[in-house]
Amino acid sequence: METAYILYDLEATCWRTRRPKRVEIIEVGAVLVNADFELESEFCAFVQPLIHPAISKFCTSLTSIRQSDIDGAILFDDAMVDFEKWMGVGERRVIPMSWGEFDKRQLNVDAKLHNIDLPWLDAHVCFQEHFSKWKGSRDQIGLKNGLKDEGIEWSGTEHRAIDDARNMARLFAQVAPEIPSLQKLARRA
Repeated sequence: METAYILYDLEATCWRTRRPKRVEIIEVGAVLVNADFELESEFCAFVQPLIHPAISKFCTSLTSIRQSDIDGAILFDDAMVDFEKWMGVGERRVIPMSWGEFDKRQLNVDAKLHNIDLPWLDAHVCFQEHFSKWKGSRDQIGLKNGLKDEGIEWSGTEHRAIDDARNMARLFAQVAPEIPSLQKLARRA
């Protein structure tokens, strides 16, 4: 069975406040990298939040996502149906990867809110952790610094899920063949 690495990133509602509010996903961006480490296709969807449907000015300034992007967006459960279809869940081995653990946690939180299951998320891998260990860093390396370390220039808008996913996928395609822990992961899949 063919393997697909899904390098994905999420953006969520956010505020500049001391009192935290419950955040929800507002953008899903992903790039499919095949077993030959070639970037194959992309997925991007805006998602309409339920609990706090108004996007804060802070969130727009951070992500560039506007209220008009969200107002006509699909709901999370529909976005996940589209995402799973695009990934090929059930048709190939899917290894979802994000830079850090926030994305996996937030997918689980939103799945619970919408009362849906995401069994493919059990195969989640934290690419940041593998990269940082490979670099010999005790601390987690940020994506922008990881790209810089590998001579890859940042492309696109920071804190936009699709651009973060594209950058992550470019880094993954370049370094994955050299990282033993990722090679082992591919053999297990």
